[in-house]
Amino acid sequence: MNTSLSPDQYDDILARLGEANRAFNAAFPGDAGDRQPVHTVYGGAHLFKADTAIKMGRVALRSMQTYAPTFVDLARALDWEGCEGLPREKEQMVNLQTRLMMRPMAMRQEDPLAWRAHQVYHRVVDKLKREPVEDFRIDFEDGFGNRPDDEEDAEAMRTAEEVAGGFLEDTLPPFIGIRIKPLTEDLKGRALRTLDLFLTTLLNWTDGRLPAHFVVTLPKVTHPAQVRALAETFAWMEAARGLPPETLKMELMVETPQSLVSSEGSAALPRLVAAARGRCVAAHFGVYDYTALLNITAAHQSMIHPACDFARQMMQVSLSGTGIRLSDGATNVMPVGPHREVRGAALSDVQARENREAVHHVWRLNAAHIRHSLVNGFYQGWDLHPAQLPVRYATVYAFFLEGFEEAALRLKNFMDKAAQATLVGDIFDDAATGQALLNYFLRAINCGAVTEEEACTTGLTIDELRSRSFYRILEGRRRTSP
Repeated sequence: MNTSLSPDQYDDILARLGEANRAFNAAFPGDAGDRQPVHTVYGGAHLFKADTAIKMGRVALRSMQTYAPTFVDLARALDWEGCEGLPREKEQMVNLQTRLMMRPMAMRQEDPLAWRAHQVYHRVVDKLKREPVEDFRIDFEDGFGNRPDDEEDAEAMRTAEEVAGGFLEDTLPPFIGIRIKPLTEDLKGRALRTLDLFLTTLLNWTDGRLPAHFVVTLPKVTHPAQVRALAETFAWMEAARGLPPETLKMELMVETPQSLVSSEGSAALPRLVAAARGRCVAAHFGVYDYTALLNITAAHQSMIHPACDFARQMMQVSLSGTGIRLSDGATNVMPVGPHREVRGAALSDVQARENREAVHHVWRLNAAHIRHSLVNGFYQGWDLHPAQLPVRYATVYAFFLEGFEEAALRLKNFMDKAAQATLVGDIFDDAATGQALLNYFLRAINCGAVTEEEACTTGLTIDELRSRSFYRILEGRRRTSP
C-alpha cells in the first residue's frame, strides 16, 4: 500500500523527535530514588558541636518520656482518630500492651489502631536512640544573626573543626551542611568568606574529604546571578582544594516571591536550578520570610496559610520530574512547657499538668502541619527544637503505616500486571505510577517507619527493593522468567 510519507521523511521526523525526547528525558530524569531525609534541623552555628545530634536525641527522648510515657499517651496527645477508644486505666493498658507484644500479627487485624499506635511509639523510641537527626544545617544566617566579622570568622573555623571531629568519630547525622548568608549586595562578601573559611578548615582537618551528603544552603534567593555566583565559587574551591569537579552541592531556599515568579512573569525556579549548573539537589520552602514579604501579618503567618499552599504547588509544578528534592518549612511554635524546675525542685502537680497541656497543644499543631505537608507530597520539613523530633517521627510513621496495607496490595497487583505485559511483549507505559508506589515503600524504609521485611509483603524481594528502580525490577523479572 502506498503511504503519504517516504522512508526518508519518516526517518527525518523520527530522528528529530528522538532528539527532542532525549533532551526532555535529560531535563526530567525523575526521582532518582535516593534517600531523602524526613527533616532538616536548623541550629545556630554558635551552638553546634560534633555530638549535637546525639544530645538532641537525648533531649527528644526525655521530652517523649515526660509527656507521652506510653503509646496510649502519644496517641491521645496527637489526637489520632479513634484514640478515645484506647484504655485509660493502667491495668487495661498493660493488658492491651501485653497482647500487642505477644500476638502482634493477630492484633494487627483485631485492633489496627492499637497495633499502629504501639508500633509507632516503639519505632520512634528506637529512632531517637539510633538516629535522632537525619539532616542538620549549621546556620550562619537567621539562627546566627549579624555579628562582628572576627566572631563569624572564628565560628566558621570552629564549626568546621567540630564537623571534622564528628566525621572522624562517626557522630554526625547522615546528612549535614551549612547555611550561609544570602548573596545580597550587603552580605555577599560575608557569605562567601564564611563558606571559604569553613570549607578550607574542614578539608584541612579531614585530608580533603567531605562528609556524605554535604550541602550548602543558599537563602533568600531572588535572581539566577546569585545561584550562578555560588556555582562558580564552588568550581574555584574544588580546583584549589583538588576536589573532583561538581563535588560541592547546593540547595536553594524558596522564601521570596521572586524565587517563584521572575521579573518577566515566568516561573523562576527552573532558571534558578539551571544557574546552579547541575549542583542543585534540593529546594526548601521558607514559610515565614515568604509570608512576611507578602505583607501577611505575623499573627496569620502559618505553614497552612493558602499563600504557602500556592508556593508549594509552584515548587512542585516547576521542579516535578527534575530529581530536585523538595522540603517544606517549620512550625515556629516550640513544644516547651511554661514551668521549669528550679534548683532541682520538682514541679507541683498543677505546674506539671500545665506543662503537659501546653506541650500536647503544640505537638498537635506540629503534627497537623507535618501531615498537611505529607498529604500534599512534601516528605521533608524543618525542625527547630529537639522536642519536635518525637512528633516528626510519630506523624511520619503513622502516615506510612496507615496507608501500608492498601499501598502493598496496589504495588503487588501493579507489579504482576506490569510483569505480565512485559513477558508477552506488550508495552507497559505506566512506569511513573509503578515508581511512585515503589518510592512510597523506599521512603517508609529509609526513615524507619517500616522494615524491609514488612515491605516484602508487596511480593518484592529485598534485593529488588534495594535496587530502588521499577525498571530494574521489571527487567530482572523478565530475564529470570521462563
